[in-house]
Amino acid sequence: MIASDKIEQLIDRFQFLEAKMADGAAGAEIATLGKEYADLRPVVETVTAYKNLIAQIADAQAMLKDPEMRELAEAELPELKAQLAASEHEVQLALLPKDSADGRPALLEIRPGTGGDEASLFAGDLLRMYQRYAEGQGWKFEILEESQTELGGIKEVVARVAGEGVFAKLKYESGVHRVQRVPETESGGRIHTSAATVAVLPEAEDVDVQINPGDLRIDTMRASGSGGQHVNTTDSAVRILHIPTGMIVVSAEKSQHRNREIAMQVLKTRLFDLERQRIDGERSADRKNQVGSGDRSERIRTYNFPQGRMTDHRINLTLYSLGQIMQGDLEEVISALQSDAQATLLAEMGA
Repeated sequence: MIASDKIEQLIDRFQFLEAKMADGAAGAEIATLGKEYADLRPVVETVTAYKNLIAQIADAQAMLKDPEMRELAEAELPELKAQLAASEHEVQLALLPKDSADGRPALLEIRPGTGGDEASLFAGDLLRMYQRYAEGQGWKFEILEESQTELGGIKEVVARVAGEGVFAKLKYESGVHRVQRVPETESGGRIHTSAATVAVLPEAEDVDVQINPGDLRIDTMRASGSGGQHVNTTDSAVRILHIPTGMIVVSAEKSQHRNREIAMQVLKTRLFDLERQRIDGERSADRKNQVGSGDRSERIRTYNFPQGRMTDHRINLTLYSLGQIMQGDLEEVISALQSDAQATLLAEMGA
């Protein structure tokens, strides 16, 4: 059973926000109130439906005492009680603690791991997979920095993904992705195993990270890249060193102003992510399951091309639809990961 006092507090807060906004809050306050109101609205709608169902059950039980209405009540009650279990589960999910970063845009970083040229080619395949998934979700996908190999693989790529619920879905992709297939460069037909690392970081906002200008060393340099990628004849590339952490960010687009902007945003996001990882590590010290916020050196998924199979090792999910997955059909995988994370939270809360 769900605690009624928690439900009432939530409804009271929602009504307070509604009244406050109607009174004409202004400036930054209206934006803050509006965001909280929008976040609470679907929760309140779910809770209201649950309360209405309880009221209907109470009415039907009262009707049992009326000889004229008893037959109707006996017919309605089993269906209403069946709906109640599903409605209660929906409320439990709605009341789960939310990651405050779930609604943010994300930075997607992909780098080849072990496997040489084949790892770089696989990194490129992953980039295209996420681009197609983003397109299907109606998200904006912008490549901020990309370095390619002579064979057309990826040395490193950083992309910004913006849209509704981006980080809430993509955060489960962080980790080591392993591929098993016959490389294009392999003449003997032998299956090779290689890997690429994916990191998904919630985009930092100005209020999240305060950077002391004295902690930065900013250099400009001439951009270069394999195969004519991002080659400039002027010193427009920007390299920023964050001295306290030793973190280095480089942006090599055509505009120096834009490069500085991109590099600062990437730096802020990485520093914000570093702090989130520290906090998550403290909170999760006694947890075995850290899907969505765990160790990025962990092998999370295997893509086996000869068998057309994809296995997510965190939740023991195996799908024989690798072709569709590589074309961006990731929804079944991500939904399963979200459901597993929700089940873990419910278990931790004793729900």
